[in-house]
Amino acid sequence: MRLALSLIILSLSLSGNAQELKSYQLYNSDNEAIGFSEMIEELSTADVILFGELHNNPICHWLQFELTNQLYSKDSNMVLGAEMFETDNQKPLDLFLMDSIDLKGLDTLARLWPNFETDYLGLVNFARDNELPFIATNIPRVYARQVFKQGIQSLDTLDDSIKAWIAPLPMPYDGSLPAYQAMLEMMEGHGGENFPKAQAIKDATMAHFIVLNLPKEGIFIHYNGDYHSKDFEGISWYLNQYAQDLKIMTISTQIQDNVSPLDSANAGHADFTLVVDGQVTTSY
Repeated sequence: MRLALSLIILSLSLSGNAQELKSYQLYNSDNEAIGFSEMIEELSTADVILFGELHNNPICHWLQFELTNQLYSKDSNMVLGAEMFETDNQKPLDLFLMDSIDLKGLDTLARLWPNFETDYLGLVNFARDNELPFIATNIPRVYARQVFKQGIQSLDTLDDSIKAWIAPLPMPYDGSLPAYQAMLEMMEGHGGENFPKAQAIKDATMAHFIVLNLPKEGIFIHYNGDYHSKDFEGISWYLNQYAQDLKIMTISTQIQDNVSPLDSANAGHADFTLVVDGQVTTSY
């Protein structure tokens, strides 16, 4: 009898401890812990949502899908877009959305990221199943590399048909922004201004194609690496250059040993902070 009672107590204790495990926690701009539904209510008032992800984090990808699904249930007037597709791949992406080609065809015609099937296909399928546009927003990588190697002015020599895949030139640029300054420091002078400008042309192009494809009275949800929208810089800064009246809301993903409380170093980078437990395994 005592053994049975001890086993029951042990089982209850383990169950209680398991219930305390949390893989993530959301925080608002006041650094207060909030629930998913509360974040959805606030995000539903935005014109553009920039979800700053960690590319190899499964919690990010799971919440991206759930967030998209919940917001769609509130307002089906929605456009999706992502850094993970380059603008010259829009045609094959559209063919896939129209069921004119299958996944193998998309993989053949477009440059898909190695983790596309595990981490982004669900979002593309969501757009296809609900007849939503999915916009390829990122500059073709060859031209970002060109900026790094030859400078931003080298893009002026491109054919107009290629320039259509890039933000309008000359693009606005503020090299004093902390994100671009950090890139200069990281390179210790190697590459000069070309390195942050290669990043800036990505940010500018993504912002440009978001603005071009904004839904009327709806939401554009954009999925991008956290660095592209953290601290309200990057894509967010360029959106404000191209369309100053937009209501932009951002999500930044941070990793901590414990999801609460929010570390001061991880606070204040976005309208909402997604903190993921450091023990959560990565996809690559």
